[in-house]
Amino acid sequence: MRITGAKIVVETLIEQGCETVFGFPGGQVIDLFDELYLSSDRIKHILTAHEQGAAHAADGFARATGKVGVCIATSGPGATNLVTGIATAYLDSVPVVAITGNVPCSLIGRDSFQEVDILGVTMPVTKHNFIVKDIRELADTLRAAFKIAKSGRPGPVLIDIPKDVQTAKWDFEPRPDPVRPYPLTFASENKLRRAAELINTAEKPYIYFGGGIVAGKASKELLALADKIDAPLGSSLMGLSAVPFDCPRFLGMNGRHGHYASFAAQTEADLVIALGVRFSDRSAFDGDSRPRIIHIDIDNAELDKNVTADLSIEGDIKDALYRLTPMLGERRHPEWSARIEELRDEERRKYDLADRGRGSIDGKLSPHDIIGVISSLASEDDIIVTDVGQHQMWTAQLYPLSKPRTFLTSGGLGTMGYGMGAAIGASAATGRRAVLFTGDGSFGMDLNELATSVAQGTPLVVVIMNNGVLGMVRQIQTQLYDKHYSATTLGRQTDFVKVAEAFGAKGGRAANTDELRALAEEAFAYGGTFVIDCAVDCDEIVQSPLSDDMGSR
Repeated sequence: MRITGAKIVVETLIEQGCETVFGFPGGQVIDLFDELYLSSDRIKHILTAHEQGAAHAADGFARATGKVGVCIATSGPGATNLVTGIATAYLDSVPVVAITGNVPCSLIGRDSFQEVDILGVTMPVTKHNFIVKDIRELADTLRAAFKIAKSGRPGPVLIDIPKDVQTAKWDFEPRPDPVRPYPLTFASENKLRRAAELINTAEKPYIYFGGGIVAGKASKELLALADKIDAPLGSSLMGLSAVPFDCPRFLGMNGRHGHYASFAAQTEADLVIALGVRFSDRSAFDGDSRPRIIHIDIDNAELDKNVTADLSIEGDIKDALYRLTPMLGERRHPEWSARIEELRDEERRKYDLADRGRGSIDGKLSPHDIIGVISSLASEDDIIVTDVGQHQMWTAQLYPLSKPRTFLTSGGLGTMGYGMGAAIGASAATGRRAVLFTGDGSFGMDLNELATSVAQGTPLVVVIMNNGVLGMVRQIQTQLYDKHYSATTLGRQTDFVKVAEAFGAKGGRAANTDELRALAEEAFAYGGTFVIDCAVDCDEIVQSPLSDDMGSR
């Protein structure tokens, strides 16, 4: 069947199981969008307000489902507008295929209108990228992109397609099934036995896990390991949702803005078992005085990169845990368990009692009360999304997540403006409601996507923690820069309720818990996009386990 390159793209996307794509049209992808129009009964295109929103929507689609998300943009500014979203997916290991148009092959390198070297731009933030100059290679290149994106440690792949390749014709032969990932790497049996020896002799084991547990569908195996060796659990930001918040062994998020008990347990452990996680600078791990470490990860590049482990094991995390656990003896550590409870009590005294149920002060809500009210009304199936800043850390610390793939946030890149696109993509992928926690600074970067959520009828509750400042940077300025609030006091007069209404959404403003509960009940019953503007004091801080006084403000 001889068809155009544009139609080959659409047919190959459908062949790969892609039902929804996100994007924004332009001159060098008109032919591609024409084919999307002609195939709209088989593949849906969601028009976003900005290409960055499309990239984040594809990211949210992928995080919520584990499938490959797809976004499309034209050449030049369209392509470069995708870059922040691609980098966000890259740092958090999210499978995305980004398709960009380009000027015809004969004009490449001539500074043509809306031409940019998008391969050179995105090389550092993709698993791989392609430019297709021969239509005969187009279908197989697309298939390779899907294969690479979802293999091993997932990540984004970009395909740049010049306009003349889209308009040329070639024979297309569809394949019956989507491409499969490359074969998994499995952990060495000898190394697993060495890991078992280390674990069997540990008296104070601590398990530190990350997003690899979610991506590897290894929650069951993780809990089985923890139960067998009687070990507490702590997670990275990306690991949240892998185990239920009320799991008796779970101490919460570790790291710079994590839970005190989780951080302290890692510090006092004699063995840290790191699973599907990287030791980033945010993990607050003291490399000069540390316990023994076993590190298991699918990506060999992460092993011994930031912290040298006593035993590094490359391999699929689900398989490794499945094989490792039977090698271990049943262990109980009564003294270590008692110490863990002491750390929990310490955390409750220093942190929980300082904030829990505080209510409103001077017409302002505490983050604890905001999250408490919203979580009491939300379903455990709702997808919780954040932008980046103080609200992100409060949500990570306090929200009672119960199921994998229900927490979406930009962890590695820390992208303000991530939330709206990701929430739209996640809801489009699952049909479920999304709840976005954001700040007035972050929301100012992505509120244009209210147009998209309203147009799509997205069931979305947006909760703005509005403190009138760029809170996380201001907090650092308070603590380390003698309160020099340079460029962090916004001084804006934006009425977010009117903004929501102008876009066709509903909205309301809350200054106390009663007002918040009433608005939240209305929002969750509404079924469309509803914005709740919550007044928060600008001096609220994110508590840190590194602080001597976790209750200080």
